Amino acid sequence: MIIESGTPADLGQLLAFREEAAGWLSALGSDQWSRPYPADKLLATIEAGTVFMLRDGAEIVGTITLTPEAEDGLWTPSELSEPARYINKLTVSRAYAGRDIGGRLLNWAGTRAAGQGARWLRLDAWTTNARLQQYYLDHGFSHVRTVREGGAVNGGPRVSGWVAQRPAVAAEHGFEDATIVGAVASNDC
Repeated sequence: MIIESGTPADLGQLLAFREEAAGWLSALGSDQWSRPYPADKLLATIEAGTVFMLRDGAEIVGTITLTPEAEDGLWTPSELSEPARYINKLTVSRAYAGRDIGGRLLNWAGTRAAGQGARWLRLDAWTTNARLQQYYLDHGFSHVRTVREGGAVNGGPRVSGWVAQRPAVAAEHGFEDATIVGAVASNDC
């Protein structure tokens, strides 16, 4: 499998992943991702170079967004002063579920973050999705806090305020990395 930078041509697939994940989450009783994600915002993240696609031949297996910017209101000024990278929109095709592709994408993100000088790999997760939170804990993240206020338009509870981090270090992921300028590298840590 090879990981590459996302392109505008991937927009339809990314929206389909989101819809597929929302349906799966709904069947599990979660309202996570129940509102459609604006295509223009997703296209802007692709154009910013922060969206990465995992491919198995011609098939898209998964995606991860990795940014140097934190979402507003989740991290303290002291935490924001530390070099970090932030994970968003980690999604794996249901056809590839159960193979720890998501965990390997997290390892790839940690490897990339460490290579960019980050100390931390950080994320926020749906506040009421205990299963997702446990997934991240099982993959080496430590819960920092749950931010409950200030996230909703109506002043209600923040829906994605469970924040966690783990050290940004090189880790085994096994993907060919075509995002490295001038070379395709594989990770055999």
